Amino acid sequence: MNDWSDRLVERIREANALGTQLRIIGGDSKYFLGCQPRGEQLDVSDYTGVLSYEPTELVVTVRAGTPVAEVQAMLKESGQCLAFEPPEFGTVATVGGAVASGLSGPCRPYAGSVRDFVLGVTCVNGLGESLRFGGQVIKNVAGYDVSRLMVGAMGTLGVILDVSFKVLPMLESEQTRVYEVSEETAIAKMNEWAAHPLPLTASCYLENELRIRLSGTEIGVTAAVRELGGAQDPAGSQFWRELREQNLPFFDSAGILWRLVVPPATPPLGLPGDALVDWGGSQRWLSSSQEDEAVRGAIQAVGGHATRFRGGDRSLNVFHPLAPGISMLHKNLKNAFDPAGILNPGRLYREI
Repeated sequence: MNDWSDRLVERIREANALGTQLRIIGGDSKYFLGCQPRGEQLDVSDYTGVLSYEPTELVVTVRAGTPVAEVQAMLKESGQCLAFEPPEFGTVATVGGAVASGLSGPCRPYAGSVRDFVLGVTCVNGLGESLRFGGQVIKNVAGYDVSRLMVGAMGTLGVILDVSFKVLPMLESEQTRVYEVSEETAIAKMNEWAAHPLPLTASCYLENELRIRLSGTEIGVTAAVRELGGAQDPAGSQFWRELREQNLPFFDSAGILWRLVVPPATPPLGLPGDALVDWGGSQRWLSSSQEDEAVRGAIQAVGGHATRFRGGDRSLNVFHPLAPGISMLHKNLKNAFDPAGILNPGRLYREI
């Protein structure tokens, strides 16, 4: 602990005693995500810095307010990276926000999610208790599952102080290949290629074009190009960056932006609106003015779930409704970590 974290603990203890609701912010780049934020601001953006970095051990521990862009720049100097490609949203997205939101980039189905790379977390719960879960080495699994609970919890379980990540070496070579095909063919190809030992690290279908990213050794990428064909996209790196940051023109649409997660081989959904297929078919983005019930009903029918990612009425739940048993687990966890319900209340689900 230090002076900054001591003051944070005291603030949370006071809020817990008074029942004061707190809204946790870092870069606030994901203000749009989740239900409408409420409560007094609890700003962690000043809590920055790298606590430890061992390139040979592939582990970095960073304070929560540190910008993701700064961490990636530091790792790049050693030829390493955060392999789950967290969106940076310019330069303001923070490490704590990356973990709390659980957002991963185009590599998600091939390299893993945020949760797969979190080794340990230090946080302060709603009682003002400083807790450490997991460790700073890959083989240390004590408290591992608890640290993963913080991923995607939207700050409802605790204020993240620092995070230990597993990092990976940057890949030697990269190419983006483009194919003009139908959406149905694109989904079939994504699933077919994913089942083969190919250096796939991203795939996306948009506006009658299927793009795939091949990354690895120069020999491996060259061999994959010979096998898969397609045309080279010289602006491939820019495309994947703009997809990750949601800077493609597709994301400027006036409709509500839905994030749809479905089994990867699910055929085209045929929902009204503009669509983008990502993550090898398992993540579909839909810009549409359809009612929530219509979208969620269609996605639930194919075994998926739908999140109103951006836009619409945020006084209502934006994440897919939970089954009763799962909802009870969420409430029990919230009660264990934050019994007074003061941390980001209602941000994940209105009732939590």
